[in-house]
Amino acid sequence: MNDDFVRTICPYCGTGCGLIMKVRNGKVVGTYPDREHPVSHGTLCIKGWCAHEFIHHPDRLTSPLIRKGDSFEEISWEEAIALAAGRLTEIARIHGGDAIGGLCSAKCTNEENYLFQKLIRMAFKTNNVDHCARLCHAPTAAGLARTTGSGAMTNSISDLAGAECILIIGSNAAESHPVIMGEIYRAADRGATVIVIDPRETAVAQNAHLHLRINPGTDIPLLSGMMRHIVDTGLLNTRFIEERTEGFPELKTYLESWPVEKVAAECGIEGTLIKKVAEIYAKAKDAAIVYCMGITQHACGTANVFAISNLALLCGHVGKEFSGIYPLRGQNNVQGSCDVGGLPNVYPGYQSVSDPKVQDKFQQAWGRELSAKPGLTVTEMIGAAGKNIRAMYIMAENPAISDPDVNHALESLGKLDFLIVQDIFLTETARFAHLILPATCFAEKTGTYTNTERRFQLLRKVIDPPGQAKGDFEILCLLANALGLNFPYTHPGEVMEEIALLVPAYGGIRFDRLERAGLQWPCPDVHHPGTRFLHKDRFTRGRGLFIIPEYTPPCERPDEDYPFYLGTGRMFAHYHTGTMTRRSPFLNREQEEPYAEIHPDDASRMAVKDGDRIRITTRRGSIVTAARVSSKVSRGCIFAPFHFTEARANILTNPVLDPISKIPEFKVCAAKMEKVTNEGEGR
Repeated sequence: MNDDFVRTICPYCGTGCGLIMKVRNGKVVGTYPDREHPVSHGTLCIKGWCAHEFIHHPDRLTSPLIRKGDSFEEISWEEAIALAAGRLTEIARIHGGDAIGGLCSAKCTNEENYLFQKLIRMAFKTNNVDHCARLCHAPTAAGLARTTGSGAMTNSISDLAGAECILIIGSNAAESHPVIMGEIYRAADRGATVIVIDPRETAVAQNAHLHLRINPGTDIPLLSGMMRHIVDTGLLNTRFIEERTEGFPELKTYLESWPVEKVAAECGIEGTLIKKVAEIYAKAKDAAIVYCMGITQHACGTANVFAISNLALLCGHVGKEFSGIYPLRGQNNVQGSCDVGGLPNVYPGYQSVSDPKVQDKFQQAWGRELSAKPGLTVTEMIGAAGKNIRAMYIMAENPAISDPDVNHALESLGKLDFLIVQDIFLTETARFAHLILPATCFAEKTGTYTNTERRFQLLRKVIDPPGQAKGDFEILCLLANALGLNFPYTHPGEVMEEIALLVPAYGGIRFDRLERAGLQWPCPDVHHPGTRFLHKDRFTRGRGLFIIPEYTPPCERPDEDYPFYLGTGRMFAHYHTGTMTRRSPFLNREQEEPYAEIHPDDASRMAVKDGDRIRITTRRGSIVTAARVSSKVSRGCIFAPFHFTEARANILTNPVLDPISKIPEFKVCAAKMEKVTNEGEGR
């Protein structure tokens, strides 16, 4: 019996690890690490090892489905495409193009996301295009774009292993990005000092040299206090500031309002420890800041990113190898889907839809009049469903679990006149659809992903899709042509060439250049080797900009009615909304049921034992889940992973938005907890 082995890319987090898929008789029967891969170097996390397990699951969608009452019936592709085109055209004619909203996907390829945003913008003359980056790293894109000119990771993952100091803030990389955590462990083995700032005692914190267990949502005071001490002690990089930055006098004045004693009281951290950490970071020859959604998912998420950038600029730890700013992207192609235009205010390459020259450029390239008005974000679209938004086209996104205040999101989805969902499983969102289009998973398509270090990588088709399922690429071309657009593409490589023509930073990206190691943008021409780290001689915007990070305390704080802080996040065995990992037998055995972590003192006071059922309630709703008694959380705090549909943690979360990036405040809200003594109470 002959087996085939095909190299491809992992479909989970933004690390972009290399996989080798083992194929037998047309089915994927195993996953192995690619020892020659430039990022993962022959390592995989538990999810990567199990990447094949959901592919052939019996729940896979295999034919188009149309809603008939409370159930679905199969229809042909011809009928499905005609229905989709007809209903969208009708709704746009009656209500205008801005009544249409589209969600592209961090799970899909660059080429598919490019086609999706192009379809929405051309067919309906609207910029209502967004995706789940809005719910994770929108503050990174907005924040770093303003301070450095590029809203992306400044350095390569491999640079971490050479850093002298690694400051990790708001990231549990050991569970959410284990392969990247491996680079951090290697740095520690070589003598690097690892410092963790996190309200939870995560696996990362347990293995760090120093852990600052701050009060939830007090990142800006802490970072400001560190900067104040660095300035006061003369540890700032004066030459770098003078030669390569602007806005420092204003920042210095701002820092006068954050003496270390005040910061210590706000954050719950001893002032001597704050000073020690500041000195370690400032004195290091090479220092890196690693962060994730513990920083971004706040009502001041963009200001948090400003503060991180300010600290790096203050010490000159950017624009060189082994240093820099490392936002860890959560999904496999969340970087790429932003890069190629899956956002409501920019075309591909972060070119503003409101800039007349940019608009003219894309109108000339696409041959259609385009809107200059920025579109709605995903949270705004869901909020406007049934009102200003009458129809939505959702490709491989699951807002029925991922959005904040889920009960409101579910109510909104039910108000749409027409909802198309394109996915591989009947997701919680697909259950609200009027039309379901069966798509392909990562192993059944060709294209590119862009990982968290800006690396374009080639995704290779391993097997054929099940039943009548079609690739997102093919579906988009069929629908676009039915809408009267000219999408003549026969291969994703043709789309990549079009992207390269329109985006200078990707000008040298071609499929034939990605065979082995991929390429990191900027890569302006076909002779360019790609860019390992950004801002070497000058920042993308010219000079690095210090921006005052206005501090917004958590919008809900504990009180008599809701005495706990609640935060949400990820755990190692599952991923995002669980669509794939919870259909993986091995991963599901690792963690079958939802849970919430509570501190032993809180558990004792409420007579709750490990495994007891508890009800967690916020001002938006309740869930019932199992208690996990753990000192990982602080007294008065609760942590709940958001992967489980049975106990949707995002029912509880606060939908208040960051004013700049429009990200919701997932990471902190006020909650109450009670023991469930009668199992029927949880139903």
